[in-house]
Amino acid sequence: MTHRDLRDPRTRRVPTDRLTVQLSEIRDDGEPVVFVHGNVSSAAFWDRTLRRLPDRYRPLAPDLRGFGGTEPLPIDATRGLRDHADDLAALLRALGIERAHLVGWSMGGGVVLQYLRDRPAAVRSATLVNPVSPYGFGGTHGVEGTLNSADGVGSGGATANPEFVTRLAQGDRGADSPLSPRSVMVSCYVKPPWRPEPGDEEAYVDSMLTTRTGDDHYPGDSTTSETWPGVAPGTRGVLNSLSPLHFHLDDLHLIAPKPPVLWIRGEDDVIVSDTSLFDLAHLGAIGAVPGWDGTPAQPMVAQTRDVLNRYAAEGGWVREVAVPDAGHAVHLERPEEFTAALLEVLEVGSA
Repeated sequence: MTHRDLRDPRTRRVPTDRLTVQLSEIRDDGEPVVFVHGNVSSAAFWDRTLRRLPDRYRPLAPDLRGFGGTEPLPIDATRGLRDHADDLAALLRALGIERAHLVGWSMGGGVVLQYLRDRPAAVRSATLVNPVSPYGFGGTHGVEGTLNSADGVGSGGATANPEFVTRLAQGDRGADSPLSPRSVMVSCYVKPPWRPEPGDEEAYVDSMLTTRTGDDHYPGDSTTSETWPGVAPGTRGVLNSLSPLHFHLDDLHLIAPKPPVLWIRGEDDVIVSDTSLFDLAHLGAIGAVPGWDGTPAQPMVAQTRDVLNRYAAEGGWVREVAVPDAGHAVHLERPEEFTAALLEVLEVGSA
């Protein structure tokens, strides 16, 4: 007989006043720590992390709308990441949780930033794991997130690779193309040659394939532009919710109270980077997108640092941890270092 590990996450569906959320959890008591996953993934990417928390904490990992087992309501991109942040608030209300530690990876880091911006008193601590810039993804330059063009050109739904979207929608589990979900995960989510254990890898591919595709989800709709690279954001779906037209947090330093913030990242991240391989401006500069007009790459890491430096200058507790030889999923690649840094900020936030 196979016995279930009592620390394996269990899942349940939680009705809220906004939507029904699928939730992974381990125990029913302790200080709540909420883990928010990134784009093209689900709560499954947190399973191993949930098991590592001491018993004094209650780890919770919801699936965001359009991912995993949560009700796939459409995403109103004109609200930036507020659909996801408001869904998270509705979940915590349904669970009777007034204050929680928040941990967000990649796009989930942006969700945590939005939640922190809108509800600072409800946050014990905020941990940002290779987070999207506070000025969105694509379409800006400079540390203050200045738009490259008023229409947000270079960001939004059309910046996704069409073949990757097609393979995602078809449920491709193979590795015959560099644009299959599996290939993208092992080459971009983590830094090669590191690779998840076989069972974990299959679970992560399964997780990626729960992503709903289309105009209301991933990647979203788009418009054209006369400015290079010729594509601008629409109003629906995931990548448009990350456009700087819709997600732009330039006043985080003004919130009160100011919960402690941990920013932890892999130094060799190719997704969220000052030279991101997913930023059309950087791809143009290296000749991968034709017609480059000199538009500079978005300095994603420098933008996050500038926002958090201002937060610290106004009295906030901030710690930056850059992990060498690690990529976009530092919590998977370097679990010991990640957990040690996380437990530190949880302790500060619990004081």
